[in-house]
Amino acid sequence: MSERSFQMRLVSRYATPDNSVAELEAEHLIDGAWQPFDLNLRAPGFQVFVFAVLTCQHMYFRSNCAEQGLGLASAEGSIEIVAGENWEIKRLHVHFTGKLDSGTPSEETTRYIAGRMGQCPVSINLKPVPDIATQVDFVGFFDRS
Repeated sequence: MSERSFQMRLVSRYATPDNSVAELEAEHLIDGAWQPFDLNLRAPGFQVFVFAVLTCQHMYFRSNCAEQGLGLASAEGSIEIVAGENWEIKRLHVHFTGKLDSGTPSEETTRYIAGRMGQCPVSINLKPVPDIATQVDFVGFFDRS
């Protein structure tokens, strides 16, 4: 049996001052087409797991942005998980792009936030993943000075 690839993405809009979620839409890639992800009792278990990893990382993204004084207007996030024949995770790539309405992130702050995302409770309970990457980008920020 071959590898299994799972991809999801989300778009979120936030409320101030703490980057709390005001709206969230999630989609998953099915047979080459993006479709809304409906978390329900009929959703396949591994897709629910992928969603759990993505939303956990999202929580750490938005909360650590707030902690670092970065106000988010919106964000787009994506995840790709590749699992082997026995469902072991071989690749875990996460990418978030936040559209800021306040604050100016430094490279150090951006690295800190990406590092913290990997500490979310779902992620820290994974076995070691051979190919793991977390990327964080920001757009639309301004200098308060």
